[in-house]
Amino acid sequence: MGKKSRPSFSQREGFEPIKNVIQVNSIDEDLRNSLWNALHIWYWRKVTRIHIIDDKDMCIWIKLLWLNFFKLPVDTLSEIWVHLLEKIRKYYFACKWNKVYDFIEFIARNYPNTSINKEFMNSCNFYLEKELSAYRFVGGILTTITSEEEITEIEEALGADFLKPVHTHLKTALSLFSDRKSPDYRNSIKESISAVEAISRLITKKPKATLGDALKKIESKVDIHVALKKAFNKLYGYTSDEQGIRHSLLDESNLDFEDAKFMLVACSAFINYLILKSSKAGIRF
Repeated sequence: MGKKSRPSFSQREGFEPIKNVIQVNSIDEDLRNSLWNALHIWYWRKVTRIHIIDDKDMCIWIKLLWLNFFKLPVDTLSEIWVHLLEKIRKYYFACKWNKVYDFIEFIARNYPNTSINKEFMNSCNFYLEKELSAYRFVGGILTTITSEEEITEIEEALGADFLKPVHTHLKTALSLFSDRKSPDYRNSIKESISAVEAISRLITKKPKATLGDALKKIESKVDIHVALKKAFNKLYGYTSDEQGIRHSLLDESNLDFEDAKFMLVACSAFINYLILKSSKAGIRF
């Protein structure tokens, strides 16, 4: 067996933007190829006749594609499937990233067989998650599940590289989260909350304090909102209780992309919040 594929040095060290790791305004070659393979599995290979007119469902969809998506003259519509597929393929692999999403959404919403469309969208969601796309099919529509604001919070927190322990935990959390071959969501969550614990220890000058103890001490130094303190105490409790992340690292878990992403974004935002509040309170790290 080959070695696991990990994020590159440039990605881990922040030389490549986070939005290239989490694909927000782009589609890399792996993702474009994977989505094409989903199209092939659920649509293209089902065409067994030479003439498209002999496949009722595909014939309906091709006409809609020509008229409403490509907006081409109908007399340019060939009846030979291999010729049509060649044109579709040429378009797909040359178009901009957002047009790929337009295309797969169009086929999923217009192909006459709804059961096939559902399977296709499930396949797309599998690849979109695997390749760290910021989008998913929800209710038949491609929807953003990672916003620019979330990306900004992570990038800003990673930018505080002068806080070495915090930076190390966040980099590790991102690396574990963004491993496309074998993501480790459980340990990514652990590292995210450890980054919050690290910033809390730096603020309180208590290198061995738990997050719960540190947050209590922070109140006397920093004007932290009570609701936020309670929220992160509860999150820390979730990762530290008997059934939590830290006490069952080797157990099976239903933790997934959404859980790890939420924790990474939430912890990054809280770190940024604490840095600003500490600065206002005159605390130097």
